[in-house]
Amino acid sequence: MKKPERKLMKAIAWTKYGAPEVLKLKEFKKPSPKNKEVLIKIHASSATAGDCRLRAFKVPIGFWLPARLVFGLIKPRIPIPGMDISGEIESVGKDVKLFKKGDKVYGTTGVRLRANAEYTCLPENSALVKKPNNITHEQAAAVLFGGLAAIYFLRDKASIQRGQKVLVNGASGAVGTASIQLAKHFGTEVTGICSTSNIELVKSLGAKKVIDYTKENFTKNKETYDVILDAVGNLSLHKCKKSLTKKGKLILINTGLLTNLLSITKKNVICGVAVESKEGLEFLRECIEVGDFDAVIDRVYPLEKTAEAHRYVDLGHKKGNVVISVDHQ
Repeated sequence: MKKPERKLMKAIAWTKYGAPEVLKLKEFKKPSPKNKEVLIKIHASSATAGDCRLRAFKVPIGFWLPARLVFGLIKPRIPIPGMDISGEIESVGKDVKLFKKGDKVYGTTGVRLRANAEYTCLPENSALVKKPNNITHEQAAAVLFGGLAAIYFLRDKASIQRGQKVLVNGASGAVGTASIQLAKHFGTEVTGICSTSNIELVKSLGAKKVIDYTKENFTKNKETYDVILDAVGNLSLHKCKKSLTKKGKLILINTGLLTNLLSITKKNVICGVAVESKEGLEFLRECIEVGDFDAVIDRVYPLEKTAEAHRYVDLGHKKGNVVISVDHQ
């Protein structure tokens, strides 16, 4: 006998900005795909630093109003948070050509959110492609946030080249662990900055050198780098000037509006927000399938404990990524 189709789904709801406690497990109507959309049965999503900043609305200086206009001025406009997903196509709209039922996919919902749920719908032309064959859904969800950021800033904006020297500040986080692996993939010499407890992890990912920030200030070691990527938010051009080569580039990921505007006049400073695309996801998949990129997972939480996952990320000590597993049993 054919099982009756589910009309409801479980998802994380948020009705206001604030502490992790604003995230609650609730039931929602299961979405249906429009003509050019796919319905995705989600097996894993994530709790990233970006998700947590949005939940608490701790945005860089100058971005408060623009972000509120996008996500909700008084309260969240979209009832379900989360951006990164890995799952399978359950059904497709009548005009969909890129996917079919049963395809295993990974990608990001972007500002549409709605990833911390059992199901979500996305347009077929969004940042969604077939998942790498050699990793699990949990691993696929873990590579997205850092992987896409690393591709955008290092490959697309800084145009890193073989033989260059790259310094990654915040080397043990989601963006840091991804940046080390991507920089190594392109044949650069990578140095990572992290705490004592994360040195072995950073080395294992491909960093030739590791600087323990609790013991050494890299700006005083007289080394110079072709690219410095700051995934923490505590660097500036003034601090890094002597550590950059003549044509060196500084990538500042967590910066305020003023720094972003000033970067327009400085060719050696790169700021902004990573652009997510199908091409970036496909490139990331290729790196994973040839063994040049691994998922770094600190902890995995079930969907109903998403608030607990956010609480852990808020501590600021995670190694790599925190994943939300969705059990459809």
